[in-house]
Amino acid sequence: MRILRTIAEVREAVTHARRAGKRVGFVPTMGAFHEGHLSLMREARAHNDLVVVSLFVNPTQFAPNEDLSTYPRDEARDTENAEQEGVDIFFAPAPAEVYPDGFATTIHVAGLTDVLDGASRGAHHFDGVATVVTKLFGIVRPDVAYFGQKDAQQVLVVRRVVRDLDLDVRIVACPIVREADGLAMSSRNVYLDADARQQATALNRALDAAQALHDGGERDADRILRAANTVLEHAGITPEYLELRDADTLEPVADATRDTLLAVAAHVGAARLIDNHVLKASS
Repeated sequence: MRILRTIAEVREAVTHARRAGKRVGFVPTMGAFHEGHLSLMREARAHNDLVVVSLFVNPTQFAPNEDLSTYPRDEARDTENAEQEGVDIFFAPAPAEVYPDGFATTIHVAGLTDVLDGASRGAHHFDGVATVVTKLFGIVRPDVAYFGQKDAQQVLVVRRVVRDLDLDVRIVACPIVREADGLAMSSRNVYLDADARQQATALNRALDAAQALHDGGERDADRILRAANTVLEHAGITPEYLELRDADTLEPVADATRDTLLAVAAHVGAARLIDNHVLKASS
């Protein structure tokens, strides 16, 4: 595995691979790898000739009051894990490499970014995501890029950027990877002490309760949300948001008669956590 720090080095390596007819798979990350990240690398490895993983804690998607300075970082461990998964190129640039002096461009996706995490964290969050992902796509020029379904809204935003800007990359969303007790894996889970870690399991249990009601034939959004919120209340969790949205457009829904995203965000202990289920119309 090659560890590269500059845009020029990555472009040269990918250009060489493309000239040899190789298919390029890309996994953009902010590091602090867990099994969710590794599952994306395995998927990329299974379907591509050259696998590129980026590690970049993107400052533009953090608000001043968020955890940029304390975000978990362990590049040595991440490098080792990536190599074990068969990654070919590990791109770990410095912030100045991605955002040089005078950088003045921001990509904003209207509509999709106004709700859920966009409403909670502010417009800067998805502006930062859209901008850095577009930059990374321009640097790596992948055939396929892999994202985790846990960040469902982010996946929709990236798909819209690709569609609207005619970027030649296919986006693959991979399933959420969970701990044995159902907690969605997240780099921020390290913020949880033992009590908060146990409390956090209520997020997926709440989604499971709503899913069970839906699977039993319930389609009324208020009743589905009430089932989830009851579990959260019993666990002492007040959600930042708990909403049902159209799974493609994020428009609000009164009933779950089509594929619907059930999404939750909540502060548990020292961590802000997100999770979601997609309620399928056919279920």
